[in-house]
Amino acid sequence: MQDDPKTLVSTDWLAAHLADPDLRVIDASWHMPATGRDARAEYEAAHIPGARFFDIDAISDSRSELPHMAPPTELFISRMRAQGIGDGHQVVVYDNSDLRSAARVWWIFRLMGKTDVAVLDGGFAKWQAEGREVEDMAPILRDRHITVQRQAGLVRDVTQVAAASKLGDHEIIDARAPERFRGEVAEPRPGLRAGHIPGSKNVPFGRLLNDDGTMKDPDALRAEFEAAGVDLSKPAITSCGSGVTAAVLSLALERIGHRRHSLYDGSWTEWGSFDDLNIATGDA
Repeated sequence: MQDDPKTLVSTDWLAAHLADPDLRVIDASWHMPATGRDARAEYEAAHIPGARFFDIDAISDSRSELPHMAPPTELFISRMRAQGIGDGHQVVVYDNSDLRSAARVWWIFRLMGKTDVAVLDGGFAKWQAEGREVEDMAPILRDRHITVQRQAGLVRDVTQVAAASKLGDHEIIDARAPERFRGEVAEPRPGLRAGHIPGSKNVPFGRLLNDDGTMKDPDALRAEFEAAGVDLSKPAITSCGSGVTAAVLSLALERIGHRRHSLYDGSWTEWGSFDDLNIATGDA
């Protein structure tokens, strides 16, 4: 793969830059409650040297009833400063999660106007499989000033997505598993209807990954979107269950040079809970 410090870097790249004074590494692991896994406990037991832990649930908008919505700018600023992450830093985000949650934190940084941020290709599993160094000590943190300029165009709310669904002027791309997209199985969160946003296309995020968890090359990514019927000449809105794996699609779109993409933060947790919003079932 071609390393790009604004999207995706390899374990070799990170190992070569790990001692750089202006590099900051983030563990963004997050798990669905049903897995019984504790991301913070796993981080405390072993992480890439110098890594900070980013709690996706805690660094979110507590004013919303929806899970882990994007944080207000002031919360993001205070939490990143406290973790010693700020202006002039190159950030690399990784996870040890089946849901590839690192992409969600990559997207949050982009939402805040920070572009020197990349996901570690293959994550912690690949790092460990290669026998690379890990530690169980928390890093020494020093406050660092951070400047944020929220990029409102990178996020969409339910009203904007409803308009896009009706007008057909965007491609709405759903990262959920095919059986959830088609409405054939119950949603993991209780109280949600089954199905998908009318007019949306289904690109399950796992199809964008190789067997070892690394992301496919740009040509293969483009082929996956096109195979799902996605018109890449249109602006895209990514969606999923609760806004985590949608960011994998956003990262993949960025990797293929598709710059006009935004993320539906409420995703199906929001859409599926409103009885007055239309839903579709079956294939796209």
